[in-house]
Amino acid sequence: MATSNMPEKSLTMLEDMLGAESMAVKKYQFYAANCSDPNLKTVCEKAEQMHKKHFDTMFQYLNSYAAQSV
Repeated sequence: MATSNMPEKSLTMLEDMLGAESMAVKKYQFYAANCSDPNLKTVCEKAEQMHKKHFDTMFQYLNSYAAQSV
């Protein structure tokens, strides 16, 4: 078991990045829900999926790091 912790600056950066990805997901959900152009709606839905994937990847990394540190 690793006892070292992630540096505070790295944690802060990850927190900021998770917040930005979460906000992007919410924005693209809103845009897709309020878009009347089917092509633009598809673009927004794909952007939402991409940002959700980024969020999930970072969150999984953070959780795996936390599990290793225990």
